[in-house]
Amino acid sequence: MSDEHEHHHHQHEREHEPPAPSPVTPDDAGSQAMAEALRSSFAIVKVVMVVLVILFLASGIFQVGPQEQAIILRFGKPVGVGEKALLGSGLHWAFPYPIDEVVKIPIRQIQNVQSTVGWFAETPEQELAGNLPSPGPSLVPGVDGYALTADRNIIHTHATVYYQVDDPIRAVFDFSGGPGSPLGMEGVSNAVQQVLNNALLYTAAHFGVDQVLYSDVGGFQDDVEQRVIQLADQEQLGITVRQCSVDSIPPRQLQQIFDQVTEARENRNQVLDQAHSYENQATNNADAQAAAIINEAKSASVLYVQTVQADANVFTNVLPNYEINPGLFKQQELVQTMGQALTNVQFKGYMPTGNGKPTDLWLLLNREPPEPKVGAAAQE
Repeated sequence: MSDEHEHHHHQHEREHEPPAPSPVTPDDAGSQAMAEALRSSFAIVKVVMVVLVILFLASGIFQVGPQEQAIILRFGKPVGVGEKALLGSGLHWAFPYPIDEVVKIPIRQIQNVQSTVGWFAETPEQELAGNLPSPGPSLVPGVDGYALTADRNIIHTHATVYYQVDDPIRAVFDFSGGPGSPLGMEGVSNAVQQVLNNALLYTAAHFGVDQVLYSDVGGFQDDVEQRVIQLADQEQLGITVRQCSVDSIPPRQLQQIFDQVTEARENRNQVLDQAHSYENQATNNADAQAAAIINEAKSASVLYVQTVQADANVFTNVLPNYEINPGLFKQQELVQTMGQALTNVQFKGYMPTGNGKPTDLWLLLNREPPEPKVGAAAQE
């Protein structure tokens, strides 16, 4: 019984034992090597995919400069509302394109655009070198631009405006042709350029050619700038105009005639300057003479008043003596006066008076010189 049980137990163990390995063939060895190679490849692919994902996410890191602000557009819509959508300077992260798109706006950076009307055709090389192209016999329509002045003259003029963006959200969305478009700042630049072209032609039509080219260059430039500011505010471009510079020249075909006009104007100004100089000199001399005459008259007036006052004081002082004895006072004054007048007299005569007594009269007379003798009498 026990032998049967033990035999049965050993038989059961033999049934559950794994089958003996079959002998290894060359085909099985190749399959096993391929499987190991695939496992290694899959591990490498997993590592590479993880690295690529990390690099993909890291590529979303971007920096905003100190003079910039940025907006993240996720599938064309801004991340955030209003001011919260604006990112300041520093490092930021967004999903890489095409999930997110970063639009940077240079809000503090001074930007500039140039007008595209009113100037003749020239290459960028000629513009940089300052060499004007040779003029043809006449303006070429569609190529040579110009502006009309108030007195119906033709001039060449162009302008450059310098501005800053104050409203980044409006710059990105209102001038981009649609949310998420990368042309936001270019749209602002185009809008400012159109405003500048309008201001240049409009202002030129309100100034004479002499004012634009010679007599009121600064006023023309200021009016162009004010027109740009007015239109920018009217169109709500969200910019601040910092400066506007304008350069104007006469038509190149008429340069010689304008040079002659300029020379005549300079000669006229020179003659006017000489006339004003002579006017100032004559006026200064007349003012000096008038001042001298006035001073002399004032001095004479003071002297005359002082003399009159002195005579009045003398009269006032002698009046009491005259009132005491008028006859004696007259006699004393007469003697004193005659004594001064008849000093060293050479002739003495008597004049009768009404009371029968003679009065001495002494006269100081110049004798006539003797006539010279002629002939023999003169020799004697």
